[in-house]
Amino acid sequence: MVLRLEQGDITRMAVDAVVNAANNALLGGGGVDGAIHSRGGPAILTACKEIRRRQGGCETGEAVVTTAGDLPARYVIHTVGPVWHGGGGEEDLLARCYRSSLRLCLEQDLRSVAFPNISTGVYRFPKRRAAEIAIATTSGFDGVERLDEVVFVCFDDENHRIYGELMPAS
Repeated sequence: MVLRLEQGDITRMAVDAVVNAANNALLGGGGVDGAIHSRGGPAILTACKEIRRRQGGCETGEAVVTTAGDLPARYVIHTVGPVWHGGGGEEDLLARCYRSSLRLCLEQDLRSVAFPNISTGVYRFPKRRAAEIAIATTSGFDGVERLDEVVFVCFDDENHRIYGELMPAS
């Protein structure tokens, strides 16, 4: 399995699945969530509404999978990251986001996945700590060797720099 770092737009990634930093309602929002829903088209929202009908949304730390609509990826894995409140369990919930997403990759027999910087935008999770959790959780996930590639896609310069400092040399 290769861990790779990219800077850019996750909606342009040609991978088996892109991960969406979603909200509990699964109905789109701002940031990466809004970009994925906008670029992916109405099929993603339709699939999210069906999930809401069946289970009522998605809990923080959990993940669900839908079509990728018009995106170059095959699937979107929607995971709900924690809002930062100062460290009362948010780190465990963020790690759960990565584990839940990777578990879905393995269940769907996917080979490549791209992650955004979950919870570091409006949810205010400290960027360096979020990157440490993302890299450690992904690298240590049981079964990750079944994936060919995990890509961390950073939209902004600061996250890209942080991940670059923390990523193991390949």
